[in-house]
Amino acid sequence: MYVSTYPTMLNLINRVDGARRLFGPGYFDLVVIDEAHRSVYAKYGAIFDYFDAMLVGLTATPKDEVDHNTYRLFHLEDGVPTDAYSLEEAVKDGWLVPPKGVAVGTKFLRSGIRYQDLTDEEKDQWDSLDWGEEEPPDEVGAEELNRFLFNEDTVDKVLATVMSEGYKVAGGDRLGKTIIFAKNQAHAAFVQRRFDIGWPEYGGQFARVITYDNRYAQSLIDAFSTKDKAPHIAISVDMLDTGIDVPEVVNLVFFKMVRSKSKFWQMIGRGTRMCADLFGPGADKEDFLVFDFCGNLEFFSQDLPGAEGALQKSLTQRIMESRLELITTLDLDGGAPDLRSSSADLWHEFVAGMTTGNVLVRPHRRAVERFAERAAWESLSREDAEHVLALAGLPSAAKDADEAAKRFDLLILRRQLADLQGDAATAERVRESVQAIAGQLLAKTAIPSVAEQAVLIESVAGDQWWVDVTLSMLELARLRLRSLVQFVERTARKPVYTDFEDTVGDAAFVDLPGVTPGTDFERFRAKAETYLRQHIDHVALQRLHRNKPLTPEDLTSLAEMLRAAGAQDADLARAAEQTGGLGLFIRSLVGLDRQAAQEAFAEYLDEARFTVEQIRFINLIVEELTANGQMEPGRLYESPFTDHAPTGPDFLFPDAVENLVTIIDEVRANAAPAGVA
Repeated sequence: MYVSTYPTMLNLINRVDGARRLFGPGYFDLVVIDEAHRSVYAKYGAIFDYFDAMLVGLTATPKDEVDHNTYRLFHLEDGVPTDAYSLEEAVKDGWLVPPKGVAVGTKFLRSGIRYQDLTDEEKDQWDSLDWGEEEPPDEVGAEELNRFLFNEDTVDKVLATVMSEGYKVAGGDRLGKTIIFAKNQAHAAFVQRRFDIGWPEYGGQFARVITYDNRYAQSLIDAFSTKDKAPHIAISVDMLDTGIDVPEVVNLVFFKMVRSKSKFWQMIGRGTRMCADLFGPGADKEDFLVFDFCGNLEFFSQDLPGAEGALQKSLTQRIMESRLELITTLDLDGGAPDLRSSSADLWHEFVAGMTTGNVLVRPHRRAVERFAERAAWESLSREDAEHVLALAGLPSAAKDADEAAKRFDLLILRRQLADLQGDAATAERVRESVQAIAGQLLAKTAIPSVAEQAVLIESVAGDQWWVDVTLSMLELARLRLRSLVQFVERTARKPVYTDFEDTVGDAAFVDLPGVTPGTDFERFRAKAETYLRQHIDHVALQRLHRNKPLTPEDLTSLAEMLRAAGAQDADLARAAEQTGGLGLFIRSLVGLDRQAAQEAFAEYLDEARFTVEQIRFINLIVEELTANGQMEPGRLYESPFTDHAPTGPDFLFPDAVENLVTIIDEVRANAAPAGVA
């Protein structure tokens, strides 16, 4: 039996002793994969493709949150594992204990701090704070609180709530083992500092920060895992979210916002372990408290989909994929032959640097050997491009260690693709980012290499250079400036410490849905989206996608499409109730055609009548409609719209806000005709 980490096993597979590999494909009869929802990703998936063995995969992640690639590895239908054992079943069978949610919240943590709501004395304190190089803001949103602004009274009241209302042990004299999930390292340190000030009798040992930045983290975890040993409060950032097994934990404190369903339930799992005689002889642990101050319990009790992140590709892979897209787009466009040639050169160099003996590269050997020849890049068919795309994430000796330069490469590639594809919104965002970089470089002209490019940098930082910018101009700027981007300082926002009076709301118990993460409805949504996108040419779906008014017959056809995707009548009713109608539900899955969204706002995209700022604002609306199919008018007063118009659309369209709202409502109404369910 071998027990190994994934990187070690990958290295062992590639190791050759003499002419023989250490492990052949048939070496093992059985491979057991822990954390199977993650291990099949990226390069580690090659391990399980390599070994010809029976596979058993284990994961504690909710079954409907597991990536479809995991199910595909085991030849299973998405969302249907060979066997699943839910938290609800484990509680019922007496193996685990359930959570008891307590939603508390404070005014600042839920709504942020607004200058106009402060007392006169607090306003004076606000104005005297060191905000770095920025002017004092009018407000600090709830999401920014504890990221850079730390308010003493908020933390003090959170700690007071936990210390007074949390489960106690040792005859009720001591708070039971507690984990506080903090937002970042600075926040964790601030929480411990406020605890030590508020409860000095514990001598700084009762509550301790346990994070990856703490060199004594493991010894603190060992102490925390000991029943009667301090620390009794572990303040953590990510480190204790998963994996730790301390049966004595009876209080969890969410002091940050979480939107990933799988991560949320992993964190909840820290308190589910049973513990006999915890509260005294015969008084076993029967449940545990989840104190939530940031709205997580309300979010997940509504059974909303979490913000699950896809596998993060490496920077190099994203660059190579974008560069391949540039090549194929240029092949269709027929322009910029020099750019096409230089992009092909970079891809050729990347493939030529691959070692076909590597276990990750070997399955793609035929494609690697072919595209390691420069002649293969003279023309690419669609099938060729698919083969090349599979090579983007493979290891190559052609490496670039300059991360800042590579990020700049990707930025310019995005702009080049946006120009070729007519994506005005992306082009504008990239322009702003590149101009910001150039603006910072202008302050670095004391560096000789920066001074050499001062003329180009000044041009890129201005607006005129971008008016008729070409692909070749962008490529030249990339080549000349990429090595200089390293001099741009990444500035972190200066921490601000305050002591404004916060208010704590009444505690409310929140029932989490069935205590079981994952629902069939979410699986239905995923399957419906896949089915609809495969049948996007359906007449009724095209009318919905292109912002044409729906008829009752259209809605009947759309309902039949959902039934064909596996929906039951209860699913249709729930979908209609959640979104305001089946039309809006379906459009939320497939989005709105960009051209249709642009046509709805055609009047405002006239460069002769409107300013660049106004057109940019309208393009943001178009982008949101394209992605989500609809939007509420209230979104106009939220980010990213307020990033361009601080007070909302009134700032840019003082006389036309009502017209904008009317258009947004009309787009929605076309998918939800009055009088039609």
